[in-house]
Amino acid sequence: MSETVQHVEQMVDETPRVDVTETFQEWQELLSELQGRIAARFELHRDPSTADLESYGDAATGPSGRLAAYSGPEIDWLVHSWIGDPRTGFVNLHLTAWLGPHVRVPHLGSALLLYPQGWFYVDAMPRGDLVGDGDYYDRYYLDADEPWLQFKPDHPDFTWFTSRTGFIRASLSPTAYCYSFPATRPNLDTVRDLLSAKVDQWLGWVDAAEPVPVAEQAELAARDLRTRRNIAERDPANVMGERMFGAEMTQRLVRALWGGDRVLARPAARA
Repeated sequence: MSETVQHVEQMVDETPRVDVTETFQEWQELLSELQGRIAARFELHRDPSTADLESYGDAATGPSGRLAAYSGPEIDWLVHSWIGDPRTGFVNLHLTAWLGPHVRVPHLGSALLLYPQGWFYVDAMPRGDLVGDGDYYDRYYLDADEPWLQFKPDHPDFTWFTSRTGFIRASLSPTAYCYSFPATRPNLDTVRDLLSAKVDQWLGWVDAAEPVPVAEQAELAARDLRTRRNIAERDPANVMGERMFGAEMTQRLVRALWGGDRVLARPAARA
C-alpha cells in the first residue's frame, strides 16, 4: 500500500493493541530535546493557563496526558504535549511553535503518533499564499521539493497519509511530511533524524529572517491566530480525546492548543 486514507480512530480500531511504552518514552525524550534547542534560542514563559495540565488523567489506570504552552517576545504560542495510554498502543505527541509577527518565517509543526504502528508529521507551516507570493515559496519551499520527492523512494516502509478531511489536507504545505510506518529501529531513526534536521533548519531561518514592517504585523498576527484556532478546532483526531476524557475536557485541551484561555500577552509589534 502506498497511501493511507483513514480517520485516526479507524487506524486505532483496526489495529491490534500492543504496549508501546518503550517507543513512547523514546519519543518523549526526542521532543524534549528538540524543545530544548528551541528554548536555547528563544525567551519562553509557561502560560499559567496550562499549569494544571502539567499532568491530567491517571497513567496508572488509564489514559493520561500533559500539555504545556509557552510564549515570549518572539514566540506567540509553543505547545509541547502528549495524550494517550501507551500500554494500550495509542499515544499522540506534539511540538509546535508559532512565531510572532516580527518575521514571516513559517511556523514549525510536528506530531508523532503510535497506534501502535508509527505515524509522524513535520511541516513548515506557511504564513501566506504560496501561489500568490512566489518569492516566499522560493525562499522556504523550493529547496525542500527534491528531498521531499526522494523521501518515499529512499524509505519504502513509509506510507503517505492522506487525511479524509479536506480542511486538514489544505493546511499542509507542498513539502509536508505525513507518513505512517512500522515502528522498527531504522524507521524510528529516520524520523528522529528528519525532525532534528527540520528544527535546525527552522532555527536557521529565524536567525536569517528580515523584519516585517510594523504596519503589517497586526494583520499577520491575526491571520496566525485564525489559522491556529481553525487547525486545533477542526482536527478530526479530537474524537480520540473525547473517547478518553469526554467532550468538556477535550474542548479545554483544544483551547489550550490555540491559546483560547491564555493569560500572557501575545508578542508586541517590533520595529
